[in-house]
Amino acid sequence: MTIYKKEQKWKKWLLFFAILIASFSIIFTNNLVKELKNEERKKIELWAQATKNLVNISSDGDFSLAINVITENKKIPLILVDECDTILEYRNLIKYSKLDSLLTFKLKIFEEKKITKKFLAKELLLMKEENSTPIEVNFIGDKQFIYYKDSNILSMLRYYPFYQLGFILIFFIIAYIIFSASKKSEQNKVWAGMAKETAHQLATPLSSLIACSELLKESEIDPITLNEINKDLTRLETITDRFSKIGSVPVLKNYQLNELLGSFLKYLEKRLPHKIEIIKNFPEDPIFVSANKTLFEWAIENLCRNATDAMKGNGRIVFEINSNNYEVDILIKDYGHGIAKNKVNQVFLPGYTSKKSGWGLGLSLTKRIIEEYHKGKVFVSSSEENYGTTFCIRLNKV
Repeated sequence: MTIYKKEQKWKKWLLFFAILIASFSIIFTNNLVKELKNEERKKIELWAQATKNLVNISSDGDFSLAINVITENKKIPLILVDECDTILEYRNLIKYSKLDSLLTFKLKIFEEKKITKKFLAKELLLMKEENSTPIEVNFIGDKQFIYYKDSNILSMLRYYPFYQLGFILIFFIIAYIIFSASKKSEQNKVWAGMAKETAHQLATPLSSLIACSELLKESEIDPITLNEINKDLTRLETITDRFSKIGSVPVLKNYQLNELLGSFLKYLEKRLPHKIEIIKNFPEDPIFVSANKTLFEWAIENLCRNATDAMKGNGRIVFEINSNNYEVDILIKDYGHGIAKNKVNQVFLPGYTSKKSGWGLGLSLTKRIIEEYHKGKVFVSSSEENYGTTFCIRLNKV
């Protein structure tokens, strides 16, 4: 349980640092965009001043500086209008096809479209929205205004942190999927290896004990004592069979659920504390499911013993079966101490337990049996502290 608490803390810290890095990246880029935006406005003001000076320079004056300033602007889109918003001149406006306009870097591999009045009017409107304060230019008493918008480089820079974070996120998602698949594969091998080895280790002494039991029948041993020994041997045989099946691919057969579950609960009721009452709310109509009898009964036993522990050996366990055309839900409700909301998603994790002693493998094993071997689902349907918990096993009908 401590392991998962630490894991949750690490996840929270990693998320915190990721948000922190993202925030710093966005703030830094926004500040940089603002500085560049101011620089671009200064360039446009300089362009306006050069244009104005070019008009005022006499015929024998030096035009080179003003012309250089004007021609140097090859990045910032601008439109020059008069007081009536009549477009007099424009620069660095290129109209591409719709497909090309979707490309981030504006790769010039498509034919450029002809600049139309409609296109210019639309661009002017966008410029007014982006930079509402134009740059005023006076030409011998005539007022003219320059509207402009951010260059492509500035636009790309504004969204750069989002692209960057997107690529990092995709990388982490792919890495997480690969790591999870590798981890799960390794866990499966450990599960299978442990189960097979346990079954193998139990099989040899169990065979000897069964042989001894047969010999004891010929002696004058008390029949009651011999019967109890045989019960324990049967129990060991069941455990060995369970481990051998969970360590390999189990064979599924079609069963009538009411009969399969009912007969096992009748058997299990005698082996639970005498103050535990099992109540069965089963439908009259037969329901068929595909299951491995040994493993399915093991999953049910784990849930029942978990409910018994939650009620401290005194209370009711209610079984209810609900179905539709495709699926059947087996609800197992106890009236124990319940599960805290922040622990509901952890109860099926290996090693998680609310008890002072125990391995915390029962519910994890149940999840493996139902979801991996029976292709079903098992989850906490509802739980409230001090009022009990309801688990649900969902299987496909046949």
